[in-house]
Amino acid sequence: MSVTVKYFANLKELIGRDRDDIEYREGMTVADVWSQVKGEMNYSMGYLTAVNMEYAPEHTKIEDGDEVAFFPKVSGG
Repeated sequence: MSVTVKYFANLKELIGRDRDDIEYREGMTVADVWSQVKGEMNYSMGYLTAVNMEYAPEHTKIEDGDEVAFFPKVSGG
């Protein structure tokens, strides 16, 4: 039972890899996944998430086999 986690742009560089496979736990949310994968990293710039290629808020429940992707928030003009 696992969840695939993918990182994009500067998150990939900060974490040092482009993906992880983590153990699925019943009741897990996107926020739980982020907490687990970020470890001790202090990342305060904010991020967007997608679950199975659809944007999802942090409280979204994760299921076994899901793919969770993290993207840095960007701004421009």
